[in-house]
Amino acid sequence: MAGNQATARLQTLGPLDFGSVTSLRDNNEMHDNSANPKIEPEFTPQLSIIVPVFKTWHQLTHLLDALAAQKFQDFELIIADNEPQAFPEETLRQMVPVGLAGRWRRIHCAQPGSYAARNAAVAEAKARFVVFTDADCCPDTDWLSSYVTAERVAPEVLLAGPIQVRCPPFANAWQIFDTVRGIPQERYIAHGYATTANLGIPKAVIERLGGFDANRFSGGDAEFCRRAGRAGIGLRLVPGAVVFHPARSGRLECETKARRIKGGQLRSGPLRRRVFWTLRSLTPPLREMVGYVSDRRYSYRWRFTACAIRLRLWGVELAEMGRLLVLRSAPERR
Repeated sequence: MAGNQATARLQTLGPLDFGSVTSLRDNNEMHDNSANPKIEPEFTPQLSIIVPVFKTWHQLTHLLDALAAQKFQDFELIIADNEPQAFPEETLRQMVPVGLAGRWRRIHCAQPGSYAARNAAVAEAKARFVVFTDADCCPDTDWLSSYVTAERVAPEVLLAGPIQVRCPPFANAWQIFDTVRGIPQERYIAHGYATTANLGIPKAVIERLGGFDANRFSGGDAEFCRRAGRAGIGLRLVPGAVVFHPARSGRLECETKARRIKGGQLRSGPLRRRVFWTLRSLTPPLREMVGYVSDRRYSYRWRFTACAIRLRLWGVELAEMGRLLVLRSAPERR
């Protein structure tokens, strides 16, 4: 039906070819474990859930509620605070539901970038399998149980679940675009990578490969997955491990994402990749727009609306190229 997010058919894929941390538990100004509902020292979970947070604390509550409602509950939660100054402890404790009591903690990573924050959290993870998601995501209740089942079958590979974009009934143009564009995790996996909005990795693999590229603000998940592929480590889709993501509702959100992605393409990776993305960015995104127009899950109005917004964002990307390459400004990290 027009305007409704359809569920794609998902197939499990086999192996493909493809910082410094300050724990607030050690801060003398913080409460000790007896007064603070944090993870007890003897608690050894089966999974470690890692969520980096920067300027998105207002969205974290929905994720925490979804984690408390998971059918599989043998996990710890590590919130990787990536603010320059740590988010207020008392405010955070009030956000965490009772169902997560004794199984969460917050670490503070002042080094800018979500990948630096993820590395810092991995260093403190107690489980042998780590699952990543983002503060603005809302996992299905079977999310973790699906990962556990898949990890038993394939314990030494990377696992990733689908990401479904949720759009309100009366969507504006920006929400329509974000829904039509989507986050096609199954297509990403076919190209050898997956996004950390829904990605599970054995901790030993992360340590063996040296973690994520901490200097990146965007694209660190794709770079890590491809590095794992070159090391002979497979990547598989877990169809039941679904995470929902709200459609971005305004111009600023969509433009900020476009600028962040462009910064990752032009400022990170080997020179040949940066040259490739520079040249590709100069051409209109016609291939992407053809994909929108041919997607029969949506009405023609939605398809052409998505194309119009994509052209507008191309202009934003061109301006960002000038800001990064000519003015040598810092890349966007939000």
